[in-house]
Amino acid sequence: MDRIWKMTLLIVTIILGDQFSKGAIQSNFRIGEIYEVIPGMFNLTYVKNTGVAFSFGAHYPDWIRMILFKVLPIIACFYFLYLIWESRHKSFRQCLAFSLIFAGAVGNIIDRVTLDYVVDMFDFYQGTWHFATFNVADSAISIAAGILILDWFLEFKNGKPEDEISSTVDKA
Repeated sequence: MDRIWKMTLLIVTIILGDQFSKGAIQSNFRIGEIYEVIPGMFNLTYVKNTGVAFSFGAHYPDWIRMILFKVLPIIACFYFLYLIWESRHKSFRQCLAFSLIFAGAVGNIIDRVTLDYVVDMFDFYQGTWHFATFNVADSAISIAAGILILDWFLEFKNGKPEDEISSTVDKA
């Protein structure tokens, strides 16, 4: 199967998983309701995030939020589609990372356009310290960031393009 079709399947799976998990939270939880999954470590919590990472920009005026959180991300998605297409035969890790970013962005854009906020639900904590509550789309974007950092590190360390390495992976 061509890499672009594998990435398309991955993108669709992430978007559907993201939307399904958000729908399940919205259907079964009240806003702010907490269900303890792993005591002292992990809760499911229904959170409305009107900002972006760590609720940044949540209190901006509506017109600024529309530009920053709806218009620019939609434009960025077209750019990531271009990057996915361009990297499809060159670099497996980059194509994978761009696909994860695109899928995560689309998952969150769907929320922003339909709800005017993003549904978050995964709440990791230790004592009184809580990591920012996040969702499946956010996870995909974070994993992509890790892949891009790894890709940069490996290319820097090995001094050779990643596409030479990934060509053996694609044949498997």
